Amino acid sequence: MQTVKTVAELRAIVKTWRTEGRSIAFVPTMGNLHAGHLKLVEAAQVWAERTVVSIFVNPAQFGPGEDYENYPRTEAEDRQKLADAGVDALFLPEVAEMYGENVNTVITVKALANLHCGQYRPGHFDGVATVVGKLFNLVQPDAAFFGEKDYQQLAIIRTMARDLNMPVVIKSVSTVRESDGLAMSSRNGYLTPEQRQIAPKLYQTLCQARAGLQAGQKPYASIEQEAIVNLQKAGFQVDYFTICRASDLLPAGQDDRNMIILAAAKLGNTRLIDNISAI
Repeated sequence: MQTVKTVAELRAIVKTWRTEGRSIAFVPTMGNLHAGHLKLVEAAQVWAERTVVSIFVNPAQFGPGEDYENYPRTEAEDRQKLADAGVDALFLPEVAEMYGENVNTVITVKALANLHCGQYRPGHFDGVATVVGKLFNLVQPDAAFFGEKDYQQLAIIRTMARDLNMPVVIKSVSTVRESDGLAMSSRNGYLTPEQRQIAPKLYQTLCQARAGLQAGQKPYASIEQEAIVNLQKAGFQVDYFTICRASDLLPAGQDDRNMIILAAAKLGNTRLIDNISAI
């Protein structure tokens, strides 16, 4: 595995592969890799002849008081995992390499960026879209792979790629879960042992809400409210629990069929997100 830290080095590798006619897949990450990330890598390797993984903790997507400084960084372990997985290139830039001085350009995906997590983390998705757009320009992948746990992020990146005519296929990979149902996340490491026992209730509540939908329970607002109350009783501070149309993440109506349930809630200082398809 080649490990590079500069734009020039990355572009040289990509140029060589393009000259050879190789297909390229890309997996952007913020490191602290777990089985969910490695599943993305595996899917990318099946899809393309060459795979690039980036590790970059992007300051632009963290707001004031969030965990940028303390976000878990495990570079040595991550590099070993990627090498063992057979990744072709790891892009490991510093902040100064990704963001030069006097950067004035920000990518905003209107409407979508202000829903759900966007209400609680202003500017977060602008930071996500901007850095992913930059990485797409650098790697020039044929396909890029993202996990479905961050469903709103996935929708925003798909919209950005479509609207800006980016020549990249956005591929999604299903959420990888612990044996008790908790969606794998780098932030799970923040949970205390007691909180870790409570955390799976988020997914359990999503499953219960989906069962209510499939049983024809109405109105949807009652399903949402019941879920919120149950999570609060378990010790969560709920940001939202919403039944949405999968197409645009707006509130689902009684006649909608392709739906997804999105949820975000805190246990102590740890914010967990999850979702479940409700088709």
